[in-house]
Amino acid sequence: MLTFERWKITLVLVIAVLGSVYAMPNFLARSTADSLPSWLPHEQINLGLDLQGGSHLLLEVDIGTVVAEQLEALVDEVRVALRGAGIGYTGLGRSGERVKLQLRDTTQIDVVRPLLVEINPSNDIEVSADGFVSIGISESARQERQIAVLSQSIEIVRRRIDETGTREPTIQRQGEDRILVQLPGVDDPERVKRLLGKTAKMNFRMVDEATPIDDALRGRVPPGSELLYERDRRANQEEPLPIVIRKRVSVSGDNLVDAQPTFQDNLPVVSLRFDTAGARKFGALTKENVGKRFAIVLDGEVISAPVIREPIPGGNGIISGRFTVQSAQDLALLLRAGALPAPLTILEERTVGPSLGADSIAAGKIASVVGLVFVVAYIIMSYGLFGVAAVLALAVNMSLIVGLLSVLQATLTLPGIAGIVLTIGMAVDANVLIFERIREEVRNGRSAFSSVDIGFRQAFRTIIDANVTTLIAAILLFQFGSGPVRGFAVTLAIGIATSMFTAIMFTRMLIVLWLQRVRPQVLPI
Repeated sequence: MLTFERWKITLVLVIAVLGSVYAMPNFLARSTADSLPSWLPHEQINLGLDLQGGSHLLLEVDIGTVVAEQLEALVDEVRVALRGAGIGYTGLGRSGERVKLQLRDTTQIDVVRPLLVEINPSNDIEVSADGFVSIGISESARQERQIAVLSQSIEIVRRRIDETGTREPTIQRQGEDRILVQLPGVDDPERVKRLLGKTAKMNFRMVDEATPIDDALRGRVPPGSELLYERDRRANQEEPLPIVIRKRVSVSGDNLVDAQPTFQDNLPVVSLRFDTAGARKFGALTKENVGKRFAIVLDGEVISAPVIREPIPGGNGIISGRFTVQSAQDLALLLRAGALPAPLTILEERTVGPSLGADSIAAGKIASVVGLVFVVAYIIMSYGLFGVAAVLALAVNMSLIVGLLSVLQATLTLPGIAGIVLTIGMAVDANVLIFERIREEVRNGRSAFSSVDIGFRQAFRTIIDANVTTLIAAILLFQFGSGPVRGFAVTLAIGIATSMFTAIMFTRMLIVLWLQRVRPQVLPI
């Protein structure tokens, strides 16, 4: 006997209603959906770059800078180790991608090698009989550092993008040293490029007031100092102001825990808050140098060089660097997100206008509607009343797809729309298999109830086989694809699951309830 239990009816109806409820916010304006009560579904499908416009950036991480920093750090470590052991040397420095030096006393060769191995056993160390030493970073250490730098860069880029309020950005690794960034709906790509282009390495250093600026401009800068420049951002001055800064970092930006834009004397400033170690260093710096100037240096440029009026304990400070409101907000954002471990270079930039995205959506709607109309007309003409049940199942299927995409906060792209259009055909295909099997049983002389029962049971295996193979393809596309390919895979996988549910459960429920109510002798199929 063909039956459909009450609990199954309840389950199918609840799922269908939930799909419709979660799909409804997509038919409202975003502002209206966001204003709905928190207990009501209000999530909408996020549109990808190709549908709502935005920016596409391909960034390259400057790994060479990281290697150079590693070698400079190695130079310092070698210097400390050799001086601590009382070993004389000359010419210590970086040459290409190696650190080189010449020992004064060749009898100390046997002592030098263990010292250098202690620094890092994985380093490539060469010591010749004449006392020439060459040290290089091993390939494994270089690769580990490269992977770490790329991962850290992706995380910092993500933090900076999230701070701008961009919804559903795509940020992912490409190759060994590149980062793909897609920002749907971004209306100020230039600001994003400025934010991503800064490494945001900030530190506090004392001003070298003993060295005249004129001497520094002529190249006479003391070994412990360097010549930097300060620019007045509000005045937009063309010529930056030269200033001599001590190389020794008094307080590092790594000690920052928060940075916020605010106002002081009606001027935009950035307030800082240090961690415990940073607060202690900053307090000592201001206490020991009252009346002197210290510089706040960001990416090799002096933001501000104020005079220390009084000690600043407590770990809180203010940067009053002649900012605009926007530049103060951007600086606070950069400092909160953290410093990039290496500079980023924009290799490729594309901007998709919102009008092009609107055209894509319109074309997708037309394709979906046209496909839907042809499918509905064909299924009803071919299978009559059973075709009407399949159309109702198709409507439920569409609401489930839209509802699931909203709940998952998936990003819908143009290939994703193609996946939905494909799903329309696949959903009907399952019903066609069932209906054709029912027709075959009717031709064999079986009763209406028996034909429907056997039709659903026999077609079930074929439907499972066909959909599972397609689902495997969708999983592989998602695993190995990127960007729009993944969007297509997501909508295809969701469509497979919902079409199987509607064909096997919803359509069967409608037909079984009709059979039990009407009890026809001949099936209208």
